[in-house]
Amino acid sequence: MKFPKWLKVYGDTSYRGKCPSETAEQVTFFNEIRKDCGIALHIRNEGKRTRLQTMQQKAEGMVAGAADIIIPGDPTFVCELKRQDHTKSVWQPNQIDFLEECHGSGAFVCVALGYEAALEAVDEWKKYR
Repeated sequence: MKFPKWLKVYGDTSYRGKCPSETAEQVTFFNEIRKDCGIALHIRNEGKRTRLQTMQQKAEGMVAGAADIIIPGDPTFVCELKRQDHTKSVWQPNQIDFLEECHGSGAFVCVALGYEAALEAVDEWKKYR
């Protein structure tokens, strides 16, 4: 994927090879970040659902394309976590739009290629707080 110029990418975009799944990267990230950071969350909106389920979840506040990692703050940290080899990751509809909207609202927005890159992004974000 070609990343938009406004979107900061953490990690090696040229890496190709074996790497953990996004889920494994996410579990590791949240295990690490909870040692250091109070509130960090993942809005679960992946997976298949029926049309009725989609309508109900949207009515309840689900937002298509919501990022994988959100840490409230000033600014808010918003990060889409992908595999270290980002060519093995799939971008879902509206993910870039969600990130762009958050960026326009003043959030610290990024893409991290693997959990270590996400932790690096958090360290940089802390400098803005």
